[in-house]
Amino acid sequence: MKKISLLLAATALASVMATSAWSKTLVYCSEGSPEGFDPSLYTAGTTFDASSRTAYSRLVEFKHGSTEIEPGVAESWTISPDGLEYTFKLRAGVKFQTTEYFTPTRELNADDVIFSFERQIKADHPWHKYVEGASWEYAAGMGFPDLIKSIEKVDDLTVKFVLNKPEAPFIANLGMDFASIMSKEYADKLTAEGKVAQLNQMPLGTGPFTFVAYQPDAVIRYKANPDYYKGKEKIDDLVFAITTDAAVRAQKLKAGECHVMPYPNAADVADLKADPNLTVLEEEGLNVAYLAYNTQMAPFDKPEVRKALNMAVNKQAIIDAVFQGAASVAKNPIPPTMWSYNDAIEDDKYDPEGAKKALEAAGVKDLKMKIWAMPVSRPYMLNARRAAELMQADLAKVGVEVEIVTHEWAEYLKLSSDVKRDGAVMLGWTGDNGDPDNFLDTLLGCEAVGGNNRAQWCNEEFNKLVKAAKQTSDQAERAKFYQDAQVIFKREAPWNTIDHSLVFLPVSKKVSGFVQDPLGIHRFDGADIAE
Repeated sequence: MKKISLLLAATALASVMATSAWSKTLVYCSEGSPEGFDPSLYTAGTTFDASSRTAYSRLVEFKHGSTEIEPGVAESWTISPDGLEYTFKLRAGVKFQTTEYFTPTRELNADDVIFSFERQIKADHPWHKYVEGASWEYAAGMGFPDLIKSIEKVDDLTVKFVLNKPEAPFIANLGMDFASIMSKEYADKLTAEGKVAQLNQMPLGTGPFTFVAYQPDAVIRYKANPDYYKGKEKIDDLVFAITTDAAVRAQKLKAGECHVMPYPNAADVADLKADPNLTVLEEEGLNVAYLAYNTQMAPFDKPEVRKALNMAVNKQAIIDAVFQGAASVAKNPIPPTMWSYNDAIEDDKYDPEGAKKALEAAGVKDLKMKIWAMPVSRPYMLNARRAAELMQADLAKVGVEVEIVTHEWAEYLKLSSDVKRDGAVMLGWTGDNGDPDNFLDTLLGCEAVGGNNRAQWCNEEFNKLVKAAKQTSDQAERAKFYQDAQVIFKREAPWNTIDHSLVFLPVSKKVSGFVQDPLGIHRFDGADIAE
């Protein structure tokens, strides 16, 4: 398979070079490599940008620049009065992409929708374990295996989801990346050929761009899908130039070697804004950065120890050093721009002396711990290594010895989910659908332990509140549940909440129609570039 990918990469490079004189090519300086190309298996935005937002579509979509839902490959839907049945009418004529490795013989239908979800929620499904270690973090963490009673084919263009209980954010959840619709016909072909792993290496969907090739850790190439149900895109070729160093990304952008770059270093923003050839988009991030303790391992299983460690860290110093002030201190696990944010909660104050006394009172002496630092820039944490070094220095002042560790990004995400993981993990989250459930249940619910819940924290009182909120249709009532849940979170301190950041997105002025999305995704449908 590697040989095939490299051959395709070489072919794609030659093709782009040969046609560059007349084709419109947009180059995106991506911050990292995707973990794979099946978005349902993963949770990282880097992977979603390279898979779900290019090659795939969903039943419903988020409007560009907002968290508002609009029809996707489902043109309409109805909800039963009891909130237990969701019936989707699929668009006629939606075509799967034609590639060098697959030519579809039919259009998208209900079978594809059923396959896309059942493989995630049914342990006995033949595709449930098609890649080693498949955990379907989103579907599992959001409780879909227990939530969905059945998915029924009414006819070729009608599919019905039957739920075991009401789920207020269900429609919004279906606009998320894990809900991308796959081709069952393509999957069946791979099964027959004994090549099931190819589904995660060579994607095929109904999205705006068709996958051409991936040269690992270097470049991903796509071409506009001529059969896209919304019409062919204005750009002909889309190239992801994988560039992990933010300073190098900025240099490439200024030199015209790429046209869009995410996550600039805070120190580079002023220079990028001053460049007459660039526009720097900016908005409040729907995000949070955090340090997740493993609450199943002593002494981090004690709330008083976790709160003492939180008191030892100067979060404002991290914001000043890493973001140069372009962020705010986080006290809650959801951002202040999100409805149900509980502003009445008081943060753990920076108090090294108080932290030292609290650790002594908890019987903790000569504590040694690991802090995991991400190897990539993310909107909520531009430089995890620098933040970890500041935490290391702060904790040393209260007698805690910190070792900073890291891993390659895909491995980091995988290992940090392990319930037996040693150390506190620095990570963060950008909201996927604008709903508090996407933070409070997805990241902290009991079902997400061993997955998105990096704190490995299951608190029944907290869990009961977020589950009640999911089954309540009235937003004011839901907000009260979530506000109460935030009180419990702060009391129990499974995380040290670090920051909510501003998000800067520098773009070449040659690019038009590109929109900054609050959900932290990078979409190139609708974009154009001047020749």
